[in-house]
Amino acid sequence: MTKINNELKNIEVEGNNPLISIVILNYNAGDLLIDCVDSIQKSNYKNYEIIVVDNISKDKSHKKCKEKFPNIKLIENSENLGYCEGNNVGLRVTNGEFVVILNPDTIVDPSWLSELLQAYRKNGDGIYQPKFLATTDHSMLLSTGNMIQIFGFGYSRSKGDLDKGQYEKFEKINFASGTCIFTSKKIIEKIGLFESFLFAFHDDFELCWRGALIGINSFYVPLAIVYHPVEGYSFRWSPLKFKLLERNRKYCLLTLYSRSTFFKMIPGLILIDIAVFFFYLSKGMGKIKISADLEILKNLKNINKKYKNNQKIRKINDKELIIQFKNEVIVPKWVIKNGTNILFNKFLVIISKITRIFLRF
Repeated sequence: MTKINNELKNIEVEGNNPLISIVILNYNAGDLLIDCVDSIQKSNYKNYEIIVVDNISKDKSHKKCKEKFPNIKLIENSENLGYCEGNNVGLRVTNGEFVVILNPDTIVDPSWLSELLQAYRKNGDGIYQPKFLATTDHSMLLSTGNMIQIFGFGYSRSKGDLDKGQYEKFEKINFASGTCIFTSKKIIEKIGLFESFLFAFHDDFELCWRGALIGINSFYVPLAIVYHPVEGYSFRWSPLKFKLLERNRKYCLLTLYSRSTFFKMIPGLILIDIAVFFFYLSKGMGKIKISADLEILKNLKNINKKYKNNQKIRKINDKELIIQFKNEVIVPKWVIKNGTNILFNKFLVIISKITRIFLRF
């Protein structure tokens, strides 16, 4: 019966197969990029274009990929534009009715595109992500949807958990993972491109939250499968990553919450900021935390401009959004020691609950 259903799905897709543009941003991905494109070529959905955007890779992986797959469109940036503007370069030249943002260190299941497209057709406008499984261990979940904590932390649900079939339900999530985002060109035109100031990290978080402001939701599609390394090949847990995560977290809070909401949250935000500072200090990155905060202060003019733009387009109030946000941050123990994680989450949950009282929703 399953085989028959899959065949019917394929017939349905072949009967109405809009062009899907797949944007892959590359930065020294090596053979991972070639493996990624090779897996796309094995997709059962065939009407797609692949656009590889390269951020001045020194390993020539983009050139090797073009040699092996001459039909791909290759764009070579003259500088490293980061994840955000790098992907924007690709999005601006897409020809498809639908678009995909895909990391170069992924391997896609043959039915990934047809499942994502079918989910969009069935459920309508939105931003969609697949189920992510570990490349080296297909029984390990890496994401079944991404979640927003009310103080601006983002995390992947179920990261590091054993896949026991517990996340096989299509559902609404807080935001879709930038490792693989599927949506329509018209949705990108409504929401806008990635926020280039962020450079990298919290980019998917910000894009989907901005979409949620105008009623465009994010969804998890369990039947679409994409494999990904446990930790990405680029920007591992480096000082730069810690800096961007903290800086961009605050950028999102300042540009996406209404001022009324933000001011009511200030007592909680101050307590969380102190806790984050001591966490960074414990990692020997106290200066990194200060540097992230200074960059926010230096860019307050641009942040305020972005805030005003977001409020102009807003259709959904903070009350509707925050109800969906989480109190805790769940991360795997290889990122933060379990004891530290438990202690921080206890503190986070208490402050979050008290803050919700101040917000009165």
